[in-house]
Amino acid sequence: MADATTLHDVAIVGLGPTGAALANLLGAAGLSVLVLEKEAGIFPLPRAIHFDGEVLRILQAAGLRDEALAISRPGEQGMHFVNAAGETMLIRGGTAALGPHGCANNYYFHQPQLEAVLREGLARFPNVDVRLRNEVLRIEQDAEGATLQVREADAERASTMRARYVVGCDGARSPVRRRMGSAMSDLGLKQPWLVFDVVLEQDVELPHHTVQHCDPVRPMTYCNVVGQRRRWEIMVLPGDDREAMVQPAALWQMVAPWVRPAQARLERAAIYTFHSVIAEGWRDSRLLLAGDACHQTPPFLGQGMCAGIRDAANLAWKLEAVLKGRAPAALLDTYESERAPHVRALIELAVRLGNIIQTTDPALADERDAKFRTGEPEIFELPPQVLGAGAFDTSPGALAGRPFPQPRLDDGRLLDELLGRRSAVIGHAPALASAAPATAERWRRAGAIVIVIDRPDAALRDWLQSHQAHAVILRPDRYIVGVARTGLDLDRISQYLPVAP
Repeated sequence: MADATTLHDVAIVGLGPTGAALANLLGAAGLSVLVLEKEAGIFPLPRAIHFDGEVLRILQAAGLRDEALAISRPGEQGMHFVNAAGETMLIRGGTAALGPHGCANNYYFHQPQLEAVLREGLARFPNVDVRLRNEVLRIEQDAEGATLQVREADAERASTMRARYVVGCDGARSPVRRRMGSAMSDLGLKQPWLVFDVVLEQDVELPHHTVQHCDPVRPMTYCNVVGQRRRWEIMVLPGDDREAMVQPAALWQMVAPWVRPAQARLERAAIYTFHSVIAEGWRDSRLLLAGDACHQTPPFLGQGMCAGIRDAANLAWKLEAVLKGRAPAALLDTYESERAPHVRALIELAVRLGNIIQTTDPALADERDAKFRTGEPEIFELPPQVLGAGAFDTSPGALAGRPFPQPRLDDGRLLDELLGRRSAVIGHAPALASAAPATAERWRRAGAIVIVIDRPDAALRDWLQSHQAHAVILRPDRYIVGVARTGLDLDRISQYLPVAP
């Protein structure tokens, strides 16, 4: 039983996808984790429906790859932006082929099923203490950690608990963020949409891909989710009666071109306001933020939950390194500096796409359509994940700060199955042997695995060759620390591997 005499390594406030992913990663690292969630169980209705290949790779790191694949499907045909005339203007690519992360680039899923996978995963770890129906009332921090006042539902008095670090994964209204005093910066989109989820009960001819209906009369989104689940997102226009819109008769009328009430069961209808905001200040000494607590993304790219799980992956290895004495606490300052620019770039792209979709002025829509009508539909992918300045080589032209691919090795394993939760130094024997003794000692202190590829796996050899490199150093979250083309390079970039003073 946790109380003020028990000092946990990390307390996580909130057990949504971000908090549950972080708890799994920290649990696998052997840290003592306290999870506090005020609700009694998983919210049973659909919410997030998309994750990408990097998120599946993170779930693989948590030991849950197969379980996640079992409840999801690859987004094989992408997302099509279609104007009122039915012309496809823009396509976000999609394929079931293996991408750079060793899996498909996009997947669709039902959030309650994924949350169940994540919570069942926590049962593997006796070092993770999950407390449902526990609300955090107050947090105070000191030089050694933080004290949390927590009240269990129906309890007469609060309990006091202690942790060395507290991570607020407690959503858009985050009490932890309020305690930290972190301001939110608005990036320009605030628009209500009606989200309408159904489960098909008859065969209905509907697209297999996502469709953004860029019709100025009524912008809408259609999503083929997973199994028989389908979703329509319908823009709320000025003058709409919101209460009337969520009534079944009005709902079915809006989707009448695609499906009828006899063909599907209404699961949920709710109006949400899509926000584009990011917090300024993700760390205050012993307190940190992750997920919706520090950023909210419009859904036009399906990156809201993905961004939170990326936060968890970035933060987990740094907390492990600090708490196990392998790195100074200052390493945690690189969390926001690395993650915030990538989150901001995705939010800004989602806002730009939202401007395409949400055009309601017929003249502006005609102008937009004309720009796209000059040739074949443009096919685009998400911009490459590039971290802001942090724990990697930041010199001009470096490949650092980008995720390293996950190939399948000659022995049949995926790369991360070999690397585990460790940093990695991968290179040809002469390059590795040329490193200074102090550099090799730094690898040891950082807990890095050293992989010599003189008898190489073809994929690793080919990657080095294609980048004219002799060695590469990777972080535990599989981002590149730096690429060495000379022995001196290897000594230099190894200094970016965090170790305790």
